[in-house]
Amino acid sequence: MLVLRSVLFTVLVSLSVVLWSIVVVIGRLWGDAVSYSLVVAWIRGVFWLLQKLCGLNYRVEGRENIPARNAVVLLKHSSAYETLVQFLMFPRQCWVVKRELLWGPFLGWAVAAISPIAINRGAGQQAVAQVLAKGTARLEQGHWVMIFPEGTRLPPGTTRRYGISGVLLAQAAGRLLVPVAHDAGDFWPRRGWRKRPGTVTFRIGAAIDPAGQEPRKVNAQIQAWIEAQVAELRSAGSEH
Repeated sequence: MLVLRSVLFTVLVSLSVVLWSIVVVIGRLWGDAVSYSLVVAWIRGVFWLLQKLCGLNYRVEGRENIPARNAVVLLKHSSAYETLVQFLMFPRQCWVVKRELLWGPFLGWAVAAISPIAINRGAGQQAVAQVLAKGTARLEQGHWVMIFPEGTRLPPGTTRRYGISGVLLAQAAGRLLVPVAHDAGDFWPRRGWRKRPGTVTFRIGAAIDPAGQEPRKVNAQIQAWIEAQVAELRSAGSEH
């Protein structure tokens, strides 16, 4: 039954992406703020459906660690779930995404309508320069910049060296870094249709000021904290 519910959820959300993406693109005629609000409304609907059909919900620990001023957020990336939840955890934001995401119909159109920072991940230092230039501009506009430092979704329990562009951006723009760990990959796997019922935990860490510090050391500190928190959350989850 759970598999059937998960399949039904996937089908309904896929249909909604086609329809709602058109609405989001039309909303762009009145500015990206309107498109953004429409995306947030769609996400709330997706979570309502996910809870009703699959019994999957989430909770957030450490909201008190969110700075008053917009910052750079580094999130663990193991699922599609966190790409949605981040819209509800933090204020007006933009993503750093691979440019190929914008090339697809419907979803790509909707993502483009909310002004992401689209980069060519294969461009090396040029990609980092794009993040710094565009990210600084977004931060100055008051947006939060959301980065998945692993660059791609990885299976639960695995990681790779974090990209350093988030730390460099925070230093260049004089902003704080906010690490976020979670166990979403155990509930909404990166591949497969089945959603596991339960409650995903998102843990927001204390903000880090990277000013005057060696970027790679800061990056390593953040990765160590996030991965340790993920391991703790997964261990606690396996006991239930």
